[in-house]
Amino acid sequence: MSKKKKVTLFIIAAAVLYFLLSYHIIIIGRDITDIRLLKKPTFTLEYTIFSIKGKSNKAILAIDILRENGIGDLLIEEGLMSEEEEARILQTLSREQG
Repeated sequence: MSKKKKVTLFIIAAAVLYFLLSYHIIIIGRDITDIRLLKKPTFTLEYTIFSIKGKSNKAILAIDILRENGIGDLLIEEGLMSEEEEARILQTLSREQG
């Protein structure tokens, strides 16, 4: 393999890794159009790929890193939860944790 191909492959691999460290890939449904991205504030592989299928809104919001990165807003935008439901769930979670 030529040096140029090796460098190109290294750059592609580095870009993919950077993307995976930078975003949560949220799977909403079965179709490729049912994928949303949430920006991570710090580089991490935690919850890089996460499916919400079959999970309650409370179970999703109970995951600190996803909640802090805006999964609630995403669920509201997608029409899967109302702002009132989010507030109620967050209040319940704070009572359970504290």
